[in-house]
Amino acid sequence: MSRVPLSILDLAPVSSGSTGAQTLRDSVALAERADALGYTRYWFAEHHLSAGVASSSPAVLAALVAGRTQHLRVGTGAVLLSTTSPLVAAEQLATVAALHPGRVDLGVGRAFTPLTKPAAASDAAEAPESAAPPARPARKPAAPARDVDGLHVPSAPPIDYTDSALRERLLGQQRVVSANRQPAPFRDELEVVLGLQAGTYTDADGVPHVSAPVEGTDAELWVLASSGGESADVAGALGLPLVANYHVSPATILETVASYRAAFVPGVLDEPYVVVSADVLVAETEAQAELAGAPFAEWVLSIRTGLAGAIAYPRPEDALAREWTDAERALVLDRTATRFVGSPEQVVARLEALQRVTGADEILTTTIAFDPADRVRSAELLAQAWGLEAPAAAAGAAVSEPAATSTPATAGGAAAAHDTDEPAHDEPARTGPAHAEDVSVSDAFGQVATHLVGSGAHS
Repeated sequence: MSRVPLSILDLAPVSSGSTGAQTLRDSVALAERADALGYTRYWFAEHHLSAGVASSSPAVLAALVAGRTQHLRVGTGAVLLSTTSPLVAAEQLATVAALHPGRVDLGVGRAFTPLTKPAAASDAAEAPESAAPPARPARKPAAPARDVDGLHVPSAPPIDYTDSALRERLLGQQRVVSANRQPAPFRDELEVVLGLQAGTYTDADGVPHVSAPVEGTDAELWVLASSGGESADVAGALGLPLVANYHVSPATILETVASYRAAFVPGVLDEPYVVVSADVLVAETEAQAELAGAPFAEWVLSIRTGLAGAIAYPRPEDALAREWTDAERALVLDRTATRFVGSPEQVVARLEALQRVTGADEILTTTIAFDPADRVRSAELLAQAWGLEAPAAAAGAAVSEPAATSTPATAGGAAAAHDTDEPAHDEPARTGPAHAEDVSVSDAFGQVATHLVGSGAHS
C-alpha cells in the first residue's frame, strides 16, 4: 500500500500555566518544522472563548505561517459561517493567496445554531440552523462499537444535545461572539465563493458582483464533514474535495465518506478526493506517548461538560491523579479509543488501517500535548516513520521547479496550472486536488462537536 501525504491541523492548544500568546508562537514554530519535514498542508481551526484553545483567527495565522514557510500549503480548517460570511472568508484567504500563490486552502464551516427552546432529540449530525422545526422522533440508539479491518469505529458518545445547560452555553457564546448572521442553504454559501472565483456571481436579483482579490484566486475550496449529511452531499454534488473528520466524529467516519462518494459528480474535480483527519501523538516508546497523552481525556471531558469549553491542557501528572466515574469515561470513550497514541510503528499501523478502510487520499493529523516540544517531536517521529521526504530547500539542495505530484484531475481534464512571477520555492508541489476552488467545510455536527469535543473545525 502506497503512503499518502500527511498534513497537520492545529488547534493551538494552550497548556496549563502557559498563555495564548506563547501558544501561538509555539504553533508557528511547529509549522516551520513541518515545512522542513515534508508535510503537505498546515491548517488552523477556528475556536472562540476557550481557555484551552488559541486558534481564533485562522486566516491571520495562515497568513503568518505562509510568510514563515516555503513549501506548506496553509489554510483554515475551518472558518465558521455563523461568524464570517462566505464573501469575507474568501476575500481573507484570497488576499493571502495573492502573495503566496499555489499555497492557500480556503476553509469554511457550515454554521450551527442551537435551538432556542427544547425540542425532541434529532440527528445531532445534521442539527437545524434556524428556528426550531416541528418535533421529530427521538434518534435511534447509537450503533455499537466495531472494528473494521483494523480500524476502530466507536459508538456515538452519550451526549444530550437537547440539554438546556448546553444549549444556553452555545447561545451565550453566540451572543458574545456576535454570531448573528443567518446562513443561506449550504450549497448556496459555497456557490458564492465559486461564483466570485469564476467572476460569474450574481445575487438573487440578478445583479452581478465582483471581488477583486477573489476573482481568479487559486485559493482552494475544501469541505469538512462529520456525518453523511448535507456537507458531505453538497461536497460531492459540487465535485469538491472532502475532509472527513474521524478526529471529531469517529463513529460516523464510514458514513461520511460513503455519502460523499455516492453524491460525487464531476465539478471542481473530475474524481473524488478524500482527506481523513486523526488525533495522533507519537513518542519514542509507547510508555512515553501514553504519559504525554494522559491529559487528553480530561480535556475532552471539559469541553463536553464544562460551561466554559476547553480548559487549559492539564499537566500529565495532574491528569494521572484524577479520579473518574463510569459516566465520565463513557462520555469521552469515542475520542480516547480512536486517538492514535504510541511508538512510531504503532501509530503508523493505525494510520495505515485508517487509510485502508476509508480509502483516504491524504491524512490530516492533529496533535495535542502539554509540552509543545512533545508536539514537535511527534511530528518529527511520524514524518520519519511514514517516509516523508524533506523538501529540497530544507535538505540543503538547490531549489528549482517544484516536484511533480499525482493529483486528481479537474473538471477540465487536467490539474489547474499556476502562472506566477513568484520565485520557484514559493510554488510548492501540489499534492491533492489541484484547482482553484477548494474550501474547508464542517457540517452542523462538526460545529457542535467543536464546542463539545474541542477539535475539528471551530468553536
